[in-house]
Amino acid sequence: MTGQLAFVESPVQLLNVLEWAHTRAVATGASTAAQAGPPPGEPGPAPAVRAPRPTDATTPGTAPAAAPGPTVVVLSPTDPMSRGQLRRMAQLARDEGLTVHWQEARGGRGALARTLRELAGPLRAAERVIIGDPFSRYVQLLLTLFAPRHLTVVDDGTATMEFAAQLGRGERLVRWHRKGSLGPRELLLAPVTSLARRRLAPAGSRTVEIFTSLPVEAPEGVTVTGNSFAWTRSRFGPPLLTGGADLVGTSLVETGVVDAVHYDRVVGELARAHGATRYFAHRRESAEKLHRIAVGTGLQVVRPDLPLELIARRGPIGRTVVSFPSTVVHTLPLALAGTGVKVAVCEIAPEWLRETASPRARGFLSGVAGTAAQEVDRLTSRATGPADRLEFG
Repeated sequence: MTGQLAFVESPVQLLNVLEWAHTRAVATGASTAAQAGPPPGEPGPAPAVRAPRPTDATTPGTAPAAAPGPTVVVLSPTDPMSRGQLRRMAQLARDEGLTVHWQEARGGRGALARTLRELAGPLRAAERVIIGDPFSRYVQLLLTLFAPRHLTVVDDGTATMEFAAQLGRGERLVRWHRKGSLGPRELLLAPVTSLARRRLAPAGSRTVEIFTSLPVEAPEGVTVTGNSFAWTRSRFGPPLLTGGADLVGTSLVETGVVDAVHYDRVVGELARAHGATRYFAHRRESAEKLHRIAVGTGLQVVRPDLPLELIARRGPIGRTVVSFPSTVVHTLPLALAGTGVKVAVCEIAPEWLRETASPRARGFLSGVAGTAAQEVDRLTSRATGPADRLEFG
């Protein structure tokens, strides 16, 4: 085996690469920092495995080197919130003995060619490639150029559910919140997407694994491995619990799925009904929307510097966490198992959807809420004339 190479583009993807590495280490009996080390900030022995760090988040233009566990390549996004969280996650990964290579993949003219040139060797040599977003055009392009021997897909939100379903049905890969018609850009990239979809499916000697905390039905020939957030629970917490509730924001407005007026109003109703004091913002939420929420509801808007699973596990966190349909209604009950925190999901009413929402949006969001763990409360909306009201149960 010549190594494992992970490509990540978001903080959650990197978190789940850490969870995957921890799960593999436990299964094989390997000694890792995640098993041997104490929670951050507590005294204890040094990590059992510490990779050399010739390539890190500040070392540009150097191809990743071999290291214990997967070598992580961060295909850096451009938005500041994602970059900040990724840098924090990159340091956590190094603390666990992984090598992290920061690639300015979107850094202006020539970035794509430079990235492909620097990663060509490691990609050809990698025995296993780990990706977090099979819908990413960047990742799809890499897969068309270098077919992996073994492939693992880790969670990057609820898109994992749609990926598994589309792969099983033999459909082209389209994000659930996008309309089905092909625009000029999609038509231009259609050959790339088509070839990438074949590279994401098991064939011949290539194996495909989905590592997920979400309820997915395994496509034929694909192995599904459950993510219990064991690394997160071993390294952080248990958290101090506060009174009242915390709300979790989503980017459903920014992606054109939910109407902003409805969203702002329901956030206020949820805050009043549950005595919430804080609103944990999604990293893609706009500053204008967050300002409206803070002014209109009095909630303290928190911009987390790490994925919410880690923030909640570190604490302090409310005794109730309320979210719209998103990955956290599946991940938080796992990360917070045994802490006494209650998670609730507010379902999306049809009248909240915008005209720009894809035809699949309503069914997909209902599926996300409906498949949440049994211990997750459902908060349903009911129309009452010109206005809606929320019923909490």
